[in-house]
Amino acid sequence: MKAARFHQVGGPEVLRVEEVDTPAPAAGQVRIRVAASAFNAADNGMRAGFLPIPVTLPHVPGYDVSGVVDAIGEGIDDLEVGQPVVGFLPMGSDGGAAEYVVAPAGSVVPAPRDVPLGDAAALPSVALTAWQALFDEGALHAGQRLLIVGAGGAVGGHAIRLARRAGAHVIATASPRSLAAVRAAGADEIVDHTARSLFDAVTEPVDVLLNLAPIDPEEFTRLVALVRDGGVVVSTTAFMATPGDERRDVRAATVFVRADRARLAEIVDLVDAGELTVEVDRRIGLHELPALHAEASEGRIAGKVVVLASRPA
Repeated sequence: MKAARFHQVGGPEVLRVEEVDTPAPAAGQVRIRVAASAFNAADNGMRAGFLPIPVTLPHVPGYDVSGVVDAIGEGIDDLEVGQPVVGFLPMGSDGGAAEYVVAPAGSVVPAPRDVPLGDAAALPSVALTAWQALFDEGALHAGQRLLIVGAGGAVGGHAIRLARRAGAHVIATASPRSLAAVRAAGADEIVDHTARSLFDAVTEPVDVLLNLAPIDPEEFTRLVALVRDGGVVVSTTAFMATPGDERRDVRAATVFVRADRARLAEIVDLVDAGELTVEVDRRIGLHELPALHAEASEGRIAGKVVVLASRPA
């Protein structure tokens, strides 16, 4: 089969598409005939060697995957051959940038019914990140005020919809490029951070501040003043510390997305019910993945990209 792999960490040039053996599922695993994998910033960080997630080399990136169950290992009775699935694969194991991938059965769930199977790869990790940030770390509930900094991306869109569904009042920041997307997601208030200060726009304290953007650490610390006493600051930017305020009992939490099969199945149900959407900005072939990594290294990627396997699903 074909797979994109890197044999050493380094620049985008270390990633190449090559012929490798087709893996066989062990007990507790399924083999997926890949429709697509999704590109994530962490893939770029692991390939470059600056994200401290241990991998065995050579490594296949792409921990978000969609496809069809092709073979089943021993001990699995809730999935079947021919079933369309999506999954959030263990980040240290080989990913879905290949024609086939083996995955723990506990990391995959039936795919959304009305989303193209290739596009469904864009769902798992971003939606799980939003859920875990809001509810597992932020303990958000109905009637609270939420401020999302950097809401224009895929995680932000899911966070807005999930928070509104939970009955929270959502204030979201965006740039002019992403204002329409944030508005479509349903934010109650939108702040163009290029034109207006958050300290002018947010007139009442918020219960939860969720940061999704690589903002200046000093600016991030100043934003804690917008959180009420006893509130929570949550961040997905694991490369910098999340600030809190012990004097006011403002708790700080950093999200490291984790696999959660039950939650992912619930997220798929919300997609099927029309309460969440799966949005894809670009679709590329497996052979184009090295060039995509080069774009990422130069900071030129905007939006969600799925990498279609060479073999159609």
